[in-house]
Amino acid sequence: MKKLERITSKSNRLVRLAHAVVHMPKRAKKEGLFAVEGLRLAESIMQSEWRIHFAFFTDRGGESLAAAQLVEKLCERRTPVYLISDELCAALSDTDTPQGVLLIAERDPGTPLKRFMRPCSNEPHPLYVVLDRVQDPGNVGTILRTAVAAGASGIVLLRGCADIYNNKVVRAAMGGLFYMNVAQGVEEKDFLQWAQERSLNLYAAACDDMAQEHIHTDFTKTTAVVFGNEANGVSSAILARARRVYVPMFGPVESLNVSAAAAVILYECVRQRIFVE
Repeated sequence: MKKLERITSKSNRLVRLAHAVVHMPKRAKKEGLFAVEGLRLAESIMQSEWRIHFAFFTDRGGESLAAAQLVEKLCERRTPVYLISDELCAALSDTDTPQGVLLIAERDPGTPLKRFMRPCSNEPHPLYVVLDRVQDPGNVGTILRTAVAAGASGIVLLRGCADIYNNKVVRAAMGGLFYMNVAQGVEEKDFLQWAQERSLNLYAAACDDMAQEHIHTDFTKTTAVVFGNEANGVSSAILARARRVYVPMFGPVESLNVSAAAAVILYECVRQRIFVE
């Protein structure tokens, strides 16, 4: 691996900044930064246009050929790269088994919904995923990953959802964050107005007598599907404007986990749009 400057002190400015970004969400938001930990995620973000402020590697974390290639790419971008000890890396990481690769990246400062307002010439019938107060970071990240895999045009997080840059969200998304149009912190009224202006077919996942089975619902037009809070579901204001859909269940359970329901419904959208003539 390329010879790198070594940082040994916990009081180093960049070490203190990285620690704050990983462990202090409010400070991370204020700085406009987030953490990308692990070789696979680091490789994913390097395939995108996201800006990396600096990177830390341990000797162990940088010993593989893939890590050496990653360091070379970072250096080509003129991104500062430093070596740190395993002990220092463990203090920075919020995982039980740090991989010895930590990148500090810049958050996307895009205005909520702004990127979605432009017509999509190459997408005649866009598919949007909307999260309504989904609070578990693992669920948000998993749904984001599924949305990317299903070819969704964008994901909208209404106010009250877990932060898209939460460490657990970033990990659960497995790189999906770097390839998806995301608007977060969107007010419910603004979303409903936007949906009306775009003439979206609005659907909401719900388990009630007014809901229709997902396989009998037409998802082939311009569509937004809303998935709600883990405990309370989709808000009454959205339910009043949306057509309700549900995934049938045949065992003694009340509901599916929101990320599981999202996967089933989104892949029904894929089936109808791609595999059904």
